[in-house]
Amino acid sequence: MEKLTFVIPTLLGVEGLTADELRRMGMAEVRAENGRVFCQGEPKDIPRLNLRLRTGERVLLQLGAFPARSFEELFQGVLALPWEDFIPKNGRFPVKGYSLNSALHSVPACQSIVKKAAATRLGQAYRLETLPEDGALYQIQFSLMKDQAALLLDTTGPGLYKRGYRAVGVEAPLRETLAAALVLLSGYWGRDPFCDPFCGSGTIAIEAALIAKNRAPGLNRTFSAQKWAWLPSQTWVDGAGEAMDLEYDGDYDIWGGDIDPAAVALAQANAEKAEVEDLVRFSQADARTFYRREPYGRVVCNPPYGERLLDQQAAEALYRDFGRAVRGLPKGWRVSVLSGHWAFEQAFGAPAEKKRKLYNGMLPCNLYQYGVKRGSFPQKGKK
Repeated sequence: MEKLTFVIPTLLGVEGLTADELRRMGMAEVRAENGRVFCQGEPKDIPRLNLRLRTGERVLLQLGAFPARSFEELFQGVLALPWEDFIPKNGRFPVKGYSLNSALHSVPACQSIVKKAAATRLGQAYRLETLPEDGALYQIQFSLMKDQAALLLDTTGPGLYKRGYRAVGVEAPLRETLAAALVLLSGYWGRDPFCDPFCGSGTIAIEAALIAKNRAPGLNRTFSAQKWAWLPSQTWVDGAGEAMDLEYDGDYDIWGGDIDPAAVALAQANAEKAEVEDLVRFSQADARTFYRREPYGRVVCNPPYGERLLDQQAAEALYRDFGRAVRGLPKGWRVSVLSGHWAFEQAFGAPAEKKRKLYNGMLPCNLYQYGVKRGSFPQKGKK
């Protein structure tokens, strides 16, 4: 158990950011694929990864991978894995997974085979005909991709985007891991003024505050692996201590505004739960008249797309007014806008300098990025 393989699922388009996080944490053999990132580590890295990752969705421990073109191959492959090294005799081990482009396409059938094989191995190891499964949770996950099976244990439990600071959100919430990705893609690390004129429940501004302070986003929640018998509780204490030792102290200019006073109140409450209320401020404001006098700064926001909150014409009118407002900012400002609206650039009034495809849930979006270091944004139709 000295060397472990971790798999970190990510939102599509975020893999490179997660890989960078892992490298900064000193993880070995970091490798990104579509929707997931691999790395090598040790048991002590289970708390480190869960507590500190900002853009990963969960931390999975890969026990093995092998070809599985038939149910017999799947059964024997699972049976050969050392489940008893990880799951005690009373551990609960439900199974879930998925299959893509594989001969074994029935997920319920694969679940049954994986469960039976793991139970057989554990029963033999503990000399039990029936396993009680009345202890801690050891969630088994499997993936079948192009007839290759991977068997994993979920160390996280509820996804890493559940930081613990947002119990209830306003309409159209943004996942915290995606909000952190937007902040990182904007290049913000705590030095510049930071603004979200469409703050909603405050997620982007709160994630910016966590990044500015270098505060681990998982410090206010629990994880499945905290109850695992083979992972000492001191490992979690050490992981939390290391994370807190890395925090910064400083004064930051982080602001979120929303036209809805109820959203502003909720954002403030969420900031208090995240313990960053002294780093970020929220106020009622209309994004259509947004302006800041500072010579430089960053705007990162997720305005309505015209899908649920506004109809498309109203959304486009909002983009036009907001685009006009930010083009009036001093030339040192950079603007990043996440939108799933197909005609965003046309309505906003300027082509993006950089455009990155992301997903907000299942909704395909683009992150439109504008920099005004050269002067004002290019006007529509002009270079």
